[in-house]
Amino acid sequence: MSIYDFSVRLENGDVYSLEKYQGKVLVIVNTATKCGLAPQFEALETLYQTYKEQGLMVLGFPSNQFKQELATSEEAAAACRLTYGVSFPMHELIAVNGAETAPLFDYLKSEAPGTLGQAIKWNFTKFLVDREGRVIERFAPQTTPEKMVPAIEKALR
Repeated sequence: MSIYDFSVRLENGDVYSLEKYQGKVLVIVNTATKCGLAPQFEALETLYQTYKEQGLMVLGFPSNQFKQELATSEEAAAACRLTYGVSFPMHELIAVNGAETAPLFDYLKSEAPGTLGQAIKWNFTKFLVDREGRVIERFAPQTTPEKMVPAIEKALR
């Protein structure tokens, strides 16, 4: 099994396979527009703009798991675009913990458990995936996207 075995749904309802990003380095992040860490959207967008020509893709997955997201996927994506200038793909609202966890996030957590096991502790947990679809690192919510640069640059080589 790899990251490419999963299909995901964009905020507009369109479904696609992550196989579409084969050969790219991915940053997959659970987001929330009303979270105190939401300014990370700007830094994630900067990473995306800086490295997209080298093969980086950022994928945002809004979650209301921590009660800090808007009511719908469309509202969350619109807020990201209007408030933070996000241009990378935003997806449907998902669960990142518990019985309703999105299959992609079950996989990400199993491949890169956190310090307290597999659970996602908060919004803006970030997973770095290499060009072969392997999860290579998990970053804590408080780890700013800028601190991910050395690992991203290494994965892009």
